[in-house]
Amino acid sequence: MSWKIAAIQMDCQIGDIDDNLRRIKLHMELAAEEDAKLIVFPECALSGYCYQSKEHAWPNAMDLKSEAMAELIEHCEELDVHVVVGFLEREGNDLYNSAVCLGPDGVVGCYRKTHLPFLGVDRFVTPGNRPYEVYDLGGLKIGILICFDGSFPEPCRVLSLLGADLIVLPTNWPEGAWGSAAHIPAMRALENHVYFLSCNRVGIENMFRFIGQSRIIDWTGEDLDYLDSPEEGMLLAEIHPDLARDKTTVFVPGEYEVNRMAGRRPELYGPLLETIRI
Repeated sequence: MSWKIAAIQMDCQIGDIDDNLRRIKLHMELAAEEDAKLIVFPECALSGYCYQSKEHAWPNAMDLKSEAMAELIEHCEELDVHVVVGFLEREGNDLYNSAVCLGPDGVVGCYRKTHLPFLGVDRFVTPGNRPYEVYDLGGLKIGILICFDGSFPEPCRVLSLLGADLIVLPTNWPEGAWGSAAHIPAMRALENHVYFLSCNRVGIENMFRFIGQSRIIDWTGEDLDYLDSPEEGMLLAEIHPDLARDKTTVFVPGEYEVNRMAGRRPELYGPLLETIRI
């Protein structure tokens, strides 16, 4: 069974949840018209990203029972789609950079960013500490990471070992992150034999210009769709979960076969679990 997936490269307005929500719902409708069943939006798409303090960001944070989430779930039900949307999440006194997966039946799962750069609101949020998790959308298993998480191979490998067919990476890559946008998606897809979707934003926010360059990558590391401009747009691709699950690539039967998961040597990877100061 194949899945049609979409990434929405959009300009988000800091602190304007109502307008961001309105535009997210419009893009959901446009993607559904193209038969997309999973639609991914950028990091902090609901809230904006370049806040100057926790106090500055706090009024634009929400929980999973907020009115905005209820509207998105209702829209998922109307369109029969799933979405992944970035937002600022608050719980108690903690603020998280999160991405939620919603569907016709409600909240599927919520991921909190675990690797935090010294940039934007990430300077003030609490690091996520929940275990990495794979969500089954009914034939497609996805893992969610956020932006800087993709710079580390370990989270993607864990999600792959947990059975992810597709890893989605909502991002806010600004100017200076060209290398990340160009190389991380393809490498994470190739080394884990999974599909990979990076969804970046565009526009200018508090003097930071965001570069777009969103892409959908197949399990061989090749582009299925790609936006090479810093303009709003939609990417679309049809993916086949079964191809991501069969980890053996046969180039010449019995002569040249590659399985990057079966070929692992975890007994030699002990230093990965140690805290080493560099």
